[in-house]
Amino acid sequence: MSTPSPTEERLRAALDARARLIDAHDLSPYRPPTGPVWGRRRIRRVVSAVAVTVAAAAAVAFLLLSGSPEPQPPAPPARDPRTSPPATSAPSTHGSPTSEPSPTSPPESPPQNGPGTTPPAR
Repeated sequence: MSTPSPTEERLRAALDARARLIDAHDLSPYRPPTGPVWGRRRIRRVVSAVAVTVAAAAAVAFLLLSGSPEPQPPAPPARDPRTSPPATSAPSTHGSPTSEPSPTSPPESPPQNGPGTTPPAR
């Protein structure tokens, strides 16, 4: 082992003298630091946790409420596909009604006979 330098000997002597000045009465039990109860970090953590919780709840609500709605029945066609308009139109007389139904008018429905309806008069 090497011999200590004069600087090292002086440093050790100073630290030893300082340590001898401290006795058991100078030492105190550990006390938690005092200060504001709610620090900025704690407030940020709480706000972040609340924001994440609200975002998760909103995402779950969105997924549950925006599910596929009940299937809608298909829309009826714009015109009856069984009847097609004539390829060439003949000149019609204005003012005289035609006796045949137009291709866009709905067919006549048969009379309803069921409970709660009156039978047709003879």
